[in-house]
Amino acid sequence: MLPLFMRSIKFLIGLAFVGVLAIAFIGTLVTRIQEPPQPTAEEEIHRHPRELRLASDGPFGRFDEQQLQRGFLVYEKVCSTCHSLSLVSFRNLADLGYNEAEIKKIAKDWAIKQPVQDPKSGVWGERDNLPSDRFPRVFYPGTGTPPDLSLITKARHGGASYVYSLLTGYNEKPTAEQIKQFPEFAKTPEGMHFNPYFANLNIAMPPPLTTENQVTYTDGTRATVDQMAQDVAAFLVWTAEPTMQSRHRAGVAVIAFLLIATGLAYGAYLTVWRGVKH
Repeated sequence: MLPLFMRSIKFLIGLAFVGVLAIAFIGTLVTRIQEPPQPTAEEEIHRHPRELRLASDGPFGRFDEQQLQRGFLVYEKVCSTCHSLSLVSFRNLADLGYNEAEIKKIAKDWAIKQPVQDPKSGVWGERDNLPSDRFPRVFYPGTGTPPDLSLITKARHGGASYVYSLLTGYNEKPTAEQIKQFPEFAKTPEGMHFNPYFANLNIAMPPPLTTENQVTYTDGTRATVDQMAQDVAAFLVWTAEPTMQSRHRAGVAVIAFLLIATGLAYGAYLTVWRGVKH
């Protein structure tokens, strides 16, 4: 008798629990229908990255060596004062077409030097970069280290498109209707810069690419803001995955091998079981 009573109590408790959940769900659903949530500024103003097509896109993509060299020049002249490439070595620039002498000169002339510590005195100093060194970190005392760009196209949704859109999105402002709906965007906070492609719409980094011919391309390409943004985005795709082309080649070879092996295996199957009823 007691076990039956206990089972009944458990059933009633479970039924009550399900009923409370159902009432809460229905109440929430009715509230949502009657009073739909107001759109947030992020939903109304934030923009998804604009499409950027690069030679490296797709399973058969290949890096455009000239574009990568232009992108490295933009990084060197504009971005390197604030952002590091701590996962990339100077000697990796050989993949971009630079020869040994050019790499040595780039490393030696790099504005930020390698920190070294005297093992006897413990005093820190610095030395010139070597091709085997990684790009030195940028550090601002009191403010910390700005984001490292080595893997930025892997770390951000949109990849190269995000970088390109962010660099060219500073001139875009919220519309009058959006400002009326979200008056906090009528005036950008001091020390911040409005950019609809950034996550919270206001970014501390000032526009890095501001004028045409901010860098001088040696291949004759016109250095517009849009072109520089495309080139540095392509370069950062390379820093995030410098072995992409070899990975693509290996993938194609593996797929070709599997297709041939499948054909041979099927032919062997037909030969072995020829004339056998099954």
